[in-house]
Amino acid sequence: MSKKRIILQEDWVIVSLGFIIICLSIFAFTLPVPIFSWKDSKDLFEKVLAAQNLLLITFQFLYTLSIFMVGAWLMNKPLKNIFLAFPIVYLLTILAMIIAGNSQVKDLNLEAVIFSLSIGLLIGNAAKLPKWFTHALSAEFFVKIGLVLLGTTVIFSDILKAGALGLVQALVVVLSVWYVAYWLCKKLKVDDEMTMMIASAVSICGVSAAIATAGAIKGNTKKLSYVISLVLITAIPMMIFMPYLANYLGLSQEVTGAWLGGSIDTTGAVVASGSLVGETALKVSTIVKFSQNVLLGLAAFAISVYWTYTKKIDESRKTLKPTWSVIWERFPKFVLGFMLASLLFSFFLNPILINKVKDSLKNIQTFWFVLAFTCIGLETKFADIFNSESTKPLYAFLLAQTFNILITLVLAYLLFG
Repeated sequence: MSKKRIILQEDWVIVSLGFIIICLSIFAFTLPVPIFSWKDSKDLFEKVLAAQNLLLITFQFLYTLSIFMVGAWLMNKPLKNIFLAFPIVYLLTILAMIIAGNSQVKDLNLEAVIFSLSIGLLIGNAAKLPKWFTHALSAEFFVKIGLVLLGTTVIFSDILKAGALGLVQALVVVLSVWYVAYWLCKKLKVDDEMTMMIASAVSICGVSAAIATAGAIKGNTKKLSYVISLVLITAIPMMIFMPYLANYLGLSQEVTGAWLGGSIDTTGAVVASGSLVGETALKVSTIVKFSQNVLLGLAAFAISVYWTYTKKIDESRKTLKPTWSVIWERFPKFVLGFMLASLLFSFFLNPILINKVKDSLKNIQTFWFVLAFTCIGLETKFADIFNSESTKPLYAFLLAQTFNILITLVLAYLLFG
């Protein structure tokens, strides 16, 4: 009589796989980082499509596929369809990474996730994909592994670098903007899932915060892709025009840097915008942004507890609240993985070792996110994202972002002026 195989819950599998990746990087080998940056067609063929780089991309494919297959096996998911579908998703994701690696695209600060989402949407809406293929896609799985690995880049010492003023600004901005965004969404009758994602994206750190919140509340990936699109699209004009506005207002580099770092929602756009102003503005903006990024783990934890506690156990018994055991059962364990990874890299590992593995882990983390958005695009129809109901979240996001810009400007002037 054969023994019944143990099947693990998805969140515990994800935490385990995240730490397997971390341990492999620390104790075994660091996964080489492929080159995706290029300027022209000559550069493309000599660097990105060179035999040596294609070998690194292939090695990354085998590494990622192995991790995914182990996770699927632990959750007792069919392996055959995954083995057939994953190479296609991987190739589409590599295409997105190559497009995002172009120097002109980088100047516009368009991240790889927007291209992977767009490619997926185009294919998913132009062709009818077979059910076995769509069932093999695992956007949520990819997102959560990326979030566990994101913890390795959130270092608590960054708070100390910002000093007391940077920390005060980060706390006030995050709390006030989150509340105002939440209030606006409620006034405009935006649904609860979208409300939480918008509030976190505007107030904390854009894309990463939206993804973390969606994972914490088990949010709809189609709504997540909409919020991510808003974040990336609005970051471009903010990145370009805010430095000129700061110069028109006669703000110092310190104040300008604090304003940019506290209000622009993506780290890449913050760096690009700060560079337009000067070295001091770049330094201050980056440090202030890092301070807000560090708050992501605490925010995800708080949102998880709030969401699991306020959800009803049984719709037929609307007044019944979950017990602590139900809260623990519903609580997304990847949040614990994120925080443990952050604590490990903040307090327990040698800085020399961290510098050795950080680029490799950052590359892996980014790639899981880009993979996830390829899957989201393939599963989503345009009608699900852009419809008559999508205008309310848009208005809420833009109003919240306007408040974010104004309150951060006032705080930056008061604290750094």
